[in-house]
Amino acid sequence: MSPGLKPEDIDLRLVRYVTVLAEELHFGHAADRLHIAQQTLSAQISRLEQRLGTALFVRDRRHVALTDAGAVFVAGGRKLLDSSATLLMEVCASGRPIRLDVITEGLTTGLIAQHVRTRLPEITLEVVQRQGLVGSLEHVSRGEIDLAFGRVTGVPPIWKGTFRCLLVRLEPMGVVLPENHVLAAGDVVRLGQLRDFPVLLHTAVEARDWEGWNTALVEHFGLTVGRRLHGHGRAAANAAALAYGMPTLAPVRAPLPEGLLVRELHDPIPLCPMWLVWRDTDRSVRAPKRAADLDAVIEEVDRLARDQGWRDLPSQPWWLPETDRAELGDLLSPR
Repeated sequence: MSPGLKPEDIDLRLVRYVTVLAEELHFGHAADRLHIAQQTLSAQISRLEQRLGTALFVRDRRHVALTDAGAVFVAGGRKLLDSSATLLMEVCASGRPIRLDVITEGLTTGLIAQHVRTRLPEITLEVVQRQGLVGSLEHVSRGEIDLAFGRVTGVPPIWKGTFRCLLVRLEPMGVVLPENHVLAAGDVVRLGQLRDFPVLLHTAVEARDWEGWNTALVEHFGLTVGRRLHGHGRAAANAAALAYGMPTLAPVRAPLPEGLLVRELHDPIPLCPMWLVWRDTDRSVRAPKRAADLDAVIEEVDRLARDQGWRDLPSQPWWLPETDRAELGDLLSPR
């Protein structure tokens, strides 16, 4: 450390300036991201370098590059910024209930929340609905949501490595039909039969993971999309199915209003993986009771999934998108 700068003198604001400039390697672009004047950024970086006694960047009118010292500063600075963000997040979250995102109403996730509340009454569980995993990940990263459900295959690469996840269920999907639809006459519907009828795809904008699963199934089995709509919740999806009279995909146990019914899909049974996701945080910065409560909820969800056989594959032919097969890897074991 330079004699002119002590550890307690490190300003996180300046650390952020350096890391952003290292990412952009352009003072103008970095200043825009930081919402400060370019001259201010340049002056602040120069002053920091003077206090450190070494250059962090080599720059001229056309070129900005990190020095070796700059690379060391950026690597450590990013860890420092991450640690400070985690510290703030955990302190702010320490006094509130465990917050669980169940996506929307009428899913297995709601039953899981109810089970956890019954089994762990000493833990206060707050349930929210963010409509899809992709839509909730930023909230999880900021500590506003502790646990979220969804299909991790649909998660953008930027989030990979930031979270931990647990496979909860290989959810058998069915088809929701108007009660007078020709396919409603049987007890089950063979997936190939859907080729003769345009299907309705109804997803929330935030549920790109679920939309991706729908698209993969449609393309793999050569189905025709009659309408592709966005909306929130099973009630909106059910209303669209009633209005347009088209088959639509949903969990087999989805709640239904009068006029609709659900049939299992077979030959093969389409499966949608449901994961539990949480932020990969250093336990040492968590409030001890909160860390223990979070672990207890995760363990209870894992126990429920195991007891119910939710991760077991069906004995009949089944289907998963190739991307999900790759994600699941060795977890795909027959009963």
